[in-house]
Amino acid sequence: MNTTRNFRCGTVAIVGRPNVGKSTLLNHILGLKLSITSRKAQTTRHRLLGIHTTADTQFLFVDTPGFQQKHVNALNRSLNRTVTQVLSDIDVVLFVVEPQNLTDADRKVVTLLPRNQPVFMVINKADLMEDKGKLLPLIETMSQEFPFTGIIPVSAKRSLNLDQLLETVREHLPEQAAIYGEDELTDRNERFLAAELLREKIFRLLGDEIPYSVAVEIEKFEQEGNLRRIHAAIIVDKESQKPMLIGKGGEKLKRISTEARQDMEKLFDSKVWLETWVKVKGGWADDERALKSLGY
Repeated sequence: MNTTRNFRCGTVAIVGRPNVGKSTLLNHILGLKLSITSRKAQTTRHRLLGIHTTADTQFLFVDTPGFQQKHVNALNRSLNRTVTQVLSDIDVVLFVVEPQNLTDADRKVVTLLPRNQPVFMVINKADLMEDKGKLLPLIETMSQEFPFTGIIPVSAKRSLNLDQLLETVREHLPEQAAIYGEDELTDRNERFLAAELLREKIFRLLGDEIPYSVAVEIEKFEQEGNLRRIHAAIIVDKESQKPMLIGKGGEKLKRISTEARQDMEKLFDSKVWLETWVKVKGGWADDERALKSLGY
């Protein structure tokens, strides 16, 4: 564990409305896929700690769910509580926005930002703007709405300007020894990560409505040498959703499972035997007890 005199270690929250690239930003900083991504909102549902350790700094990045304003049910209330709780106990905040347009959802997140900690506006996907001069009106507008410590354009997907982002954030972290070991990447266990990777494939491979009614429960996780045996239940809200997930002749579920297993093998650096099935649990997303059992 690093105890260098000028070593810095602190917590950095990554916040923003759904689907602005928060998880992609975390994954590219870490150099591996830890946080799941898709083009659909609500992909991230849990607080996830990503640990990035360099020679003189340990960054503890907290990837949060996008702040939800649609479909207000117990699940989304839980996601929003996660965002507000994270913001109450961090050293630096990265508020991620897209350059093309500023939405009411962005402004809602601005109202949650703390005023007693450094907050940086990170303009993601800046590489998509051919005329960088068009960023100026966005910067001026946002600067009037909140006293940002700084504004940094990046491209998470292309890893552009991420070094500058890290250097800037480092200056605002407290001087202290590392909290985690140099080789640790997250505070979450493999059981949690397996469920998330499976849920990502559901988001990526199904239509717009089904993923929001789906949760994943790992019912058994066993390790035998370099083999992990994982039994996972995919929970849906209605009986009518089962055939959509399973697909004709089981093809859809097979593809979801195969792609999830391949990602698990990369992340765990081992062989994975994955068994999945679909289970109906009506109204789970609005049932506080069911949410608690699923880890929300």
